[in-house]
Amino acid sequence: MNASRPRPQACHPLLKPLLALALSAALVPSHAQPAAPPEPPSPAEEPEAIANSGLTAPLFYQLLLGEINALSGDPGAGYSLILDAARRERDANLYRRAVEVALQARSGEAALGAARAWSQDMPDSVEAQRFVLQIVLALNRVDEAATPLRFIIERTPEAQRLETIHAIPQAFVRVSDKPRAVAVVREALSGLLRARGPQATAAWTTVGRMEIAANQLPQALVAARQAHGIEPASPFPALLALELMEKGQPDAEALVLDHLRQAPPDDVSVSLTYARVLSDLRRNGDARTLLQDLTRRIPTLAEAWLLLGTLHAQDDQTPQAREALQKYLDLTSATQDERARRGQTQAYLLLAQIAEKQKDFAGATQWLDRIDNAEDIMAVQMRRASLLARQGQLPEARALLRTQPERSPDDARTKLVAEAQLLREFKAWKEAYEAYGEAVARFPEGEELLYDQAMMAERMGQPDEMERLLRQLIDRQPDHHHAYNALGYSLADRNQRLPEAKQLIEKAVSLAPDDAYIQDSLGWVEFRLGNTARALGILQAAYRKRPDAEIAAHLGEVLWSRGQRDQATAIWREGLLLTSDNETLLETLRRFQVRP
Repeated sequence: MNASRPRPQACHPLLKPLLALALSAALVPSHAQPAAPPEPPSPAEEPEAIANSGLTAPLFYQLLLGEINALSGDPGAGYSLILDAARRERDANLYRRAVEVALQARSGEAALGAARAWSQDMPDSVEAQRFVLQIVLALNRVDEAATPLRFIIERTPEAQRLETIHAIPQAFVRVSDKPRAVAVVREALSGLLRARGPQATAAWTTVGRMEIAANQLPQALVAARQAHGIEPASPFPALLALELMEKGQPDAEALVLDHLRQAPPDDVSVSLTYARVLSDLRRNGDARTLLQDLTRRIPTLAEAWLLLGTLHAQDDQTPQAREALQKYLDLTSATQDERARRGQTQAYLLLAQIAEKQKDFAGATQWLDRIDNAEDIMAVQMRRASLLARQGQLPEARALLRTQPERSPDDARTKLVAEAQLLREFKAWKEAYEAYGEAVARFPEGEELLYDQAMMAERMGQPDEMERLLRQLIDRQPDHHHAYNALGYSLADRNQRLPEAKQLIEKAVSLAPDDAYIQDSLGWVEFRLGNTARALGILQAAYRKRPDAEIAAHLGEVLWSRGQRDQATAIWREGLLLTSDNETLLETLRRFQVRP
């Protein structure tokens, strides 16, 4: 059977039993013996009332012929017969079936024609307009979406309307012209955008999410503020603002803080998301303060303890990490839902990692032994392999990963990547390069594998090989912004072919304008070119957007070169607080003879 062939769709519900009866009768050989007649009902049994379906003989024949055509490889003829019947009968089930048959035949235009005929024949049908909306968006005809979208919003019952408004961005996720999609959604929601109340809040939040998808970040911040102004206690504008913070819009944080001042004490969704965003932005101190306050107010909030323990572990605050993670395990010990099980696995892995860092290998093994979730077996084995490697048994660690069973191609890939990551962790650059090379050979479609292999070539001190691999990746995936950035940064860092390096990094900026690390590369190449003032502005903006030890190293060096040594030293020390073992920052401090 050809797996790519679409699966036949269900036929009209009135026709199902009759079609089955007709087809089964056609398959009975002429010489077959007739089946015995059914036993008559006993006197105690009451016969069921018969409800006639209203399916006439001509309609039955037409639908039967349409379904046979649709199922036997001529969906166009089947579609025509079923759509004709739908128009004559004005039957929503038949219209729906006509749309399904057209989609089965991969004819979007025919499906749209049937859906529009349905909406014209039954002008009050929300379901018909939903089909129209879905099909025009699938056809990427976004300009035709405003009318059905407005109809759906207006006709959706009041109790479900908020959910419908919030679901709009997901419906438009595959549309290619994102700015036009923003305009269409604004048009459909125009009435609500001028109103007040929860629906207006939802409308502004939806517009903001659409603007984020279109990379219209300042406009999205305006939408978040409009929504927050209508309902300051609503979590939705604050969650939108948090998404903008992650996208490099620091001004959105004021909205989040204002929401937290006005939100009900038991509404923790924004607080937890805020803590995660702060952690992602490397603001671990702020995230810890927020979570400590949250766990004091609501000590039974398990997820807050897990996040707090994770942050303590990242910052090598071992006693605090153990206490928080144990508290999480105590709170979820009687819970069997999947989310809690995943959290428990994370807690056990972190506790094993803490024990491993303290060279308590037996204790680390005991924590790993508590994990019994089969889906997490590779994460457990990676930790076990790390334990072996830390005890000087790197070959045995690699063997442990290699001997894991492969139930699917994904398992084989996961094993190779896990081995390469283990080798990277222990700075076995050549072996990691070879492991990634094996993964690339087995899974040539994996662009990220090729990128990681290129990074290992650089670590081995083979920049020419790194460049060869990155250019191969760019040829295969011309929009791979990390490849342009890595190649441009490598040239700039070695002070070679600087105009070409700048061109490569500017290409990366055009593909990912909000990436702070790419902005860091741009600032660094400008510094290498002697454009110190421009470099300073770019690096300061990148550091505000994403406080990071490597960006701190570059920013501090530019400040030092301008004679601003106190500011440079302060930035470097901030960087050390963020990541105390960052190689670029430590090398910079050694070069300028600054004590950490």
